[in-house]
Amino acid sequence: MVDIVAELADRGRALAPEDRSRLVELLLESLHEPPLSEIEAAWDAEIVRRVEAYEKGEIATHAAEDVFAEARRLAP
Repeated sequence: MVDIVAELADRGRALAPEDRSRLVELLLESLHEPPLSEIEAAWDAEIVRRVEAYEKGEIATHAAEDVFAEARRLAP
């Protein structure tokens, strides 16, 4: 039976030092990331909150033309 972790470690050791360092950083970051399902649930709740606020007239709206003009101004 193939030990995938050992195989990946061997392949990782064959990388250039800067690539190994980048790989380690990415793996460490992944340990601290919330599961995708939690992120999606948070966005779902945020969408509901924003739509409800819009429907109640509690938030200011902006014309799309104004938003795009501002975006072009900031990032020509």
